[in-house]
Amino acid sequence: MNFTVFNRRNLLATVAALGISAISFASFAQNKIALRISTPAVPDDWHAKMWTVFKENLEKSAPGEFDVQINLNASLFKQGAEPAAMARGNLELTTVSAADIAKLVPEFSIFTAGYVVRDPAQQQKIFNGPIGAELFKAVSDKMDITPLATAYLGTRQVNLREPRNVKTPADLKGVKLRMPGSKDWLFLGEALGATATPLAFGEVYMGLKTGTIDGQDNPLPSVRAAKFYEVTKQIVLTNHLVDGLFIAIANKSFNALSAVQKQKVNAAAQAAAAFNNENRLKEEAQLVEFFKKEGLQVTVPDVEAFHKSVQAAYQNSDYAKVWPKGLLERINATR
Repeated sequence: MNFTVFNRRNLLATVAALGISAISFASFAQNKIALRISTPAVPDDWHAKMWTVFKENLEKSAPGEFDVQINLNASLFKQGAEPAAMARGNLELTTVSAADIAKLVPEFSIFTAGYVVRDPAQQQKIFNGPIGAELFKAVSDKMDITPLATAYLGTRQVNLREPRNVKTPADLKGVKLRMPGSKDWLFLGEALGATATPLAFGEVYMGLKTGTIDGQDNPLPSVRAAKFYEVTKQIVLTNHLVDGLFIAIANKSFNALSAVQKQKVNAAAQAAAAFNNENRLKEEAQLVEFFKKEGLQVTVPDVEAFHKSVQAAYQNSDYAKVWPKGLLERINATR
């Protein structure tokens, strides 16, 4: 007998023995709430692994209620296209960046500015407190998605081709610092005291090797992954941008859940973010020693001097005009 046919017959016989019709059995299977997840993260990234934590958490707290479908490598939607897909009802969950949110919620651009968020611990306090509640409501109202949790993305540092005594922004004067090509990133590079130089990420390694640029900025995991440590001699721990990603669910999907289900989905998102945050921080801490072993100098500047100078540059720019009055002060006061 065909093995597949045999298994199907056994299954139907079991279902019948339990007094459940084949139709109602199929109906039960289809009644699971589909939660499709789209992320550009690659499998080895903590931002990919955290979705497995999300799925496992839901399976424990709400067994049989959800069908969580994880799609990595931007295989379902391209990076940046997810919010529109969620609004159309084609996607339930994703992570969105502050830059993507700021396109529709201008006040959120404050989190793309240098030295606004002090460190990962403050990042969590900001977004888990009243400031986060207010801004997440604005995101929900304007983008039709609900942020559930904040996942730490990394802290950007300055990586130099040749060693230099960097204590304040004045010490970066004349340094051709590669930044991503948008005006927002170039403004940050200039605010750090350097000569911001746009260059595609794929060209940075050769640019450092040949001297076309004097340095670049990225979180430490990116420096290792791209092997920039092979063509640089110093990392300056400026901590100039503490970045995050926001686990978000489409409002249409979230509002269709019961109060208890909402609570369970939210708890799963919090557990996923906590898993990511813990592991990413461990990785960053280990990378300092890795770079030292590779022969790089790892130095700490006067971070407060950088903080004051960069925030002053933003406050005197057009960027700050869209920030709600008093928001920067409230963020600075969050401890």
